[in-house]
Amino acid sequence: MTKVHVIHENPLWLPPLAEAFDRIGLAWAELDLSRGTFDLSATPPEGVYYNRMSASSHTRGHRYSAELTAAVLAWLKRHGRRIVNGPSALDLEINKVRQYAALEAAGLSVPRTIMVQDELSAVLDAARQHFAPGPLILKPNRGGKGLGVRLFSSVDALETHLAAAPADEAPVDGIWLLQDYIRAPQPVITRAEFVGGRFVYAVEVDTTAGFELCPADVCAVGDAVCPVGTEAMATTQAPRFTILKGGIEPALKSLLENFLAQSGIDVAGIEFIRDLEGRALVYDVNTNTNYNASAEEVAGLAGTPRSGPGALAAFLASELASTRQLAA
Repeated sequence: MTKVHVIHENPLWLPPLAEAFDRIGLAWAELDLSRGTFDLSATPPEGVYYNRMSASSHTRGHRYSAELTAAVLAWLKRHGRRIVNGPSALDLEINKVRQYAALEAAGLSVPRTIMVQDELSAVLDAARQHFAPGPLILKPNRGGKGLGVRLFSSVDALETHLAAAPADEAPVDGIWLLQDYIRAPQPVITRAEFVGGRFVYAVEVDTTAGFELCPADVCAVGDAVCPVGTEAMATTQAPRFTILKGGIEPALKSLLENFLAQSGIDVAGIEFIRDLEGRALVYDVNTNTNYNASAEEVAGLAGTPRSGPGALAAFLASELASTRQLAA
């Protein structure tokens, strides 16, 4: 029987999706690519392959999972298998610089960014040249979940951090990004969720606790670094993730959907921040998006086709039905 094969390397992120899949009777199976051996002369099983490989896989001891996934996707593509979030989606998932190029090509704005591949002294020199006196953001080109994203109030604060930074904090691909700090009217960002290339809902995320913005319940915030600044240090009792009833404006939604279509991305969470003038600047595209169960519960979406997992289950079921019809 044909089924949906879920490509991943972190089983802790699967239960909410598994529940939604099982609720509608979707035939599915895991394809764990934390490691693997494949006979490339063989024909891969029939079905739909849903790629959920994460840019943060290296932080869970799976340093080469993304590279393995790229190879497996090439094998699947060679045999004409339907891949949800295929090779081009993976390419953008693991490289923010390529994300930004694709976003700008689609007419979207991104924060000013300086790329540095060199010793830490070069990172500091670039910061002094382009961002002095500050503030500024330092992030890895390949990260995931907001890991390694740090806001510094000044270039001097960055220098102090770099002087004591352990070697294992270096970006896995060797590329550092220095970025403008966008001062927003409120310490929040927006994450717009898309399934099948279409808008599902938007989540407002409180950033006062730091930049570790993974919405999944199993994500920890202990490795986040709190933003520096008076507005960021304020405390809040509000939920960290809140689904916006009004969604996002049609013009922005259209631009984001066009970007996904141009980039070959089916499922994604796209994060943006608004500056003091209200302009939206996109800074991250997450193609293995997770959903916050508590926020969906409060919004009355949990367990329905309008939830993130529900919309994903329905989309994959439709793709699987189409695949079966073509094979008949």
